[in-house]
Amino acid sequence: MHLTAYLGLLFALMACLFLAGFAALAAWRDQENGLAVLERGFLVPTFLVTFSSAVFTAALAAKDFSFLYIYEHVDRVLPLFYTFSAFWAGREGSLLFWALAMMLMGAIFAFSPGYRSLSGRTRVWFWLFFLPVQAFFLLLLTCWSNPFIEVVPIPADGQGLNPLLQNPGMIFHPPLLFLGYAGFAIPACAALASAIAAEPGSWIKACRNWNLLSWIFLSAGIILGGWWSYMELGWGGYWAWDPVENASLIPWFSATAFLHTAIIESRRGALSRTNVLLMALTFLLCVFGTYLVRSGVIESLHAFGEGGVGTPLLLFMIVGGAVSVLAVLAGEKPAYRALSDMWSRQGLLLVTSWFFLALGLVVAMATMWPVISKLWSATTVGLGEDFYNRVCVPLLAMVVLLFSICPWLDWKVGMRERRGPLLTLGAFILALAGFAAGGVTKPVALVAAAGSVSVMTTCVLLFVFVPAMRRTRQSWGAYAVHLAVGLMALGIAFSGPYKVERELVLSPGQSAELSGYTLTFEKSEQERTPALSLVRAILHVTRDGKPVGTLAPERRLYLHFPQPFAEASIIPGLGDELYATLLGFTSETSVSLKVSVNPLVNWVWIGGTLLCLAPFLLLRRRNGGQGA
Repeated sequence: MHLTAYLGLLFALMACLFLAGFAALAAWRDQENGLAVLERGFLVPTFLVTFSSAVFTAALAAKDFSFLYIYEHVDRVLPLFYTFSAFWAGREGSLLFWALAMMLMGAIFAFSPGYRSLSGRTRVWFWLFFLPVQAFFLLLLTCWSNPFIEVVPIPADGQGLNPLLQNPGMIFHPPLLFLGYAGFAIPACAALASAIAAEPGSWIKACRNWNLLSWIFLSAGIILGGWWSYMELGWGGYWAWDPVENASLIPWFSATAFLHTAIIESRRGALSRTNVLLMALTFLLCVFGTYLVRSGVIESLHAFGEGGVGTPLLLFMIVGGAVSVLAVLAGEKPAYRALSDMWSRQGLLLVTSWFFLALGLVVAMATMWPVISKLWSATTVGLGEDFYNRVCVPLLAMVVLLFSICPWLDWKVGMRERRGPLLTLGAFILALAGFAAGGVTKPVALVAAAGSVSVMTTCVLLFVFVPAMRRTRQSWGAYAVHLAVGLMALGIAFSGPYKVERELVLSPGQSAELSGYTLTFEKSEQERTPALSLVRAILHVTRDGKPVGTLAPERRLYLHFPQPFAEASIIPGLGDELYATLLGFTSETSVSLKVSVNPLVNWVWIGGTLLCLAPFLLLRRRNGGQGA
């Protein structure tokens, strides 16, 4: 089956190239009668990639170690659900999953009302952009990242899945990211096609649901990735500005900026070229994220390393960027619509988008700084977590404040309601004073925390003072997202700057104090299974003599992996959350621990969950060109 599955990818590549040539001929002749061939012909490579992926999945389920990829990522004792998650654990499998997702999404889009709402000329150009993208990923899979390489003789057992990936978050985190990446390919190609076909704005309506769903998938993947880092790596934090974490955050900033500028185009008919370039940039940044993770250009805790794909990905981004600019310039210039005053809703929406783009640029430049610094230094220079926090957190605090102000402005100029802004300002000042009196002295954290209160106040008061908003599902969805941002900002403002952390060495029966909590080490336990052996420390936690809970951090040694791995333990709470990691043993009975108290950290996850669920209210039902 190795050769059969590989041939499926190879024939899919040939089919995409043939259809791309056919689309180029149809576009050159300005003919629309070949659309049926393109739309139905695309089902052929879709079927072939799906078939190869099914073979790959079946081989994973059978733990067929004759596949080199399965031998490298699976062993006989690996639980079934982690065995299936090995599909996207490595470079070859993750690229196959991305290609499969794009194929299936392209096939679904081709039969959607949104696609049908586009003119025939735009649809032809859509395929001319979309098919080469598919062909590129199939070229990666057939040349540099073949997941169907055979091992002879067949090993008796595999090397196993990296223990850091054996976490429930990793079952969902990577596929959600790839669904987001793949989803943005649809509106990116539609945007470029619309620009060439001189139909500015048509793709905004046709791909509205695709834009939102892709953003939801990407957001959910990022939130789950932060939770996985928090629970699995033992950092005691959810975001360490690791290059692989940044890889998904950069296109998220661009996509979020686009969602705000798209509102301006939908309402005022302006920024059509800007939106085309923003959407194309978003998809190229998704590829850039893949380049960071899979090219070996940046060292990271969970990057895949060099596998020959770095140069092709870099060339794809360069060519894709050039094609995007040329498509916008070659298209018919849309009618110019002047923007309103900056002190208007569309003015602040534009400013908000600038902040998101600035954040994306800062994170991208800082992530690539070890590469950039090679231009003038033989020694690479990396930028640490402190740099990101100093630069990015104030910008994020400004975004929170903009979310407090913008909804109160009229589309043209001035306020649409007087009482709400005054009450929002009052809530901000009271929160500022209250938090300062409570001991919050760090300026950025103080502003971010007070800003989060003002955002949530705005979201509530809008529905009190603007009755029309209560009648639209879109208003509920949009401001539920803003409310989620406020909750997350509150959690971030406290959980990072005001985390209390300490390393302890305790013997059985010995206690230690941390931020008002008393931790008493009771005993250590050992456990062994066919897959791993572990030691567990049991700590009872009290506060003011009252029991709070039990911490049971572990140190695990997995089969096929000689180094030990930490498994954190938490006592959750809406206020403080206690977090413990077992570092090791200092003697036969004494343990070394890292314990932290993370204030309000669970509001990050509560807000993040709402952030991912609320946009479903924004999806439009099938109604002509209103959705896909």
